[in-house]
Amino acid sequence: MGARNTGRGPRLRRAVAAAGLGLLLAVAGCGQNSAGGGGESAGGSGDSGGGVKVGVILPETDSSARWEGFDKPMLDKALRAEGMDPDIQNAQGDEQKFSTLADGMISSGVKVMIIASISSDGGTAVAQKAKAQGIPVIDYDRLNLGGVSDYYVSFDNEKVGALQGEGLVQGIGDKPGAQVIEIEGAPTDNNATLFYNGQQTVLKPKYESGALKLVQSQKIDKWDNQVGGTTFEQILTGNGGKVDGVVAANDGLAGAIVTVLAKYGLNGKVVVTGQDATADGLAAILRGDQYMTVFKPIEQEAEAAAKLAGALAKGDTAAADGVATQTVEDPKGNRDVKSVLLEPQLITKDSVKKVTDAGYVKASEICNAETQAACGQLGIK
Repeated sequence: MGARNTGRGPRLRRAVAAAGLGLLLAVAGCGQNSAGGGGESAGGSGDSGGGVKVGVILPETDSSARWEGFDKPMLDKALRAEGMDPDIQNAQGDEQKFSTLADGMISSGVKVMIIASISSDGGTAVAQKAKAQGIPVIDYDRLNLGGVSDYYVSFDNEKVGALQGEGLVQGIGDKPGAQVIEIEGAPTDNNATLFYNGQQTVLKPKYESGALKLVQSQKIDKWDNQVGGTTFEQILTGNGGKVDGVVAANDGLAGAIVTVLAKYGLNGKVVVTGQDATADGLAAILRGDQYMTVFKPIEQEAEAAAKLAGALAKGDTAAADGVATQTVEDPKGNRDVKSVLLEPQLITKDSVKKVTDAGYVKASEICNAETQAACGQLGIK
């Protein structure tokens, strides 16, 4: 069930030495990683540790709890383990702030930059400025199309989408002509395109055969959850209040959709997908309001980025190439980008415990009055 490219966005060209990468990125345990997330502090990720300076810019906090709740602490831990002094900031969805943060980091003398961009254009502009100063750049989680970054670290994002499509089909079952609404991510985020492409490897044949009926597919600018909920409600009411399944591109959008479904007495009756395995998403799955999510062990992503940064800070491209053993094509830039692509996991009610056992979400965050019975049945404690 590997992800297959349908012609848009970068595609995986070849994978080499996967077993070696797995050993390299062995998970060492997760500590405090509540997806509730804290706000950005004035001093970035913490006090200076005296190591090699590395700048990290994360995109926002509104659409997903992952950036502050997971990525920030895990990147900080992984980079410090590599002997680096990280400055981790969040652009809060503001392209100008993203650029200003980058300017400050470049001026401060960072040796490597790791960027999770708001858009490909904004990320590329930052990477070009860094490269002009001889600073290597790693695209983190999102590849900047037409960019100049040296390396790319992410999950197999078409496979993420394929898992969402599989989860939707699994949840709907054999109901003939089941009606589906798709609420997708931002049109400026290449990952959103890859998620969609992966979904369609599963869903398009179902639409063409009539097994499923696509009501409407809509991209949501900036992954805005409120806009996603409003858009979904408009599509739902325009379809006479009928829907059997909703492709929600992440848990934030899924939550907004579940709120609308509850308004019409449809929550728990409609299959809703998600992504990121957030506490809210997992709790919704335990309640029966959301059918599935996608778990991406972000610690592995952070560790891969840290190992790349450590090698690049020393000018050791051979060591960096030993980490990034895969290649992704950037069709806009007409180039291949050395990459690390990690494996996502489909999570339904029966497998929620995998996420809590791994330490990404605490049982106390998802087990409450509404979900306690489910937690007890599943051994989540």
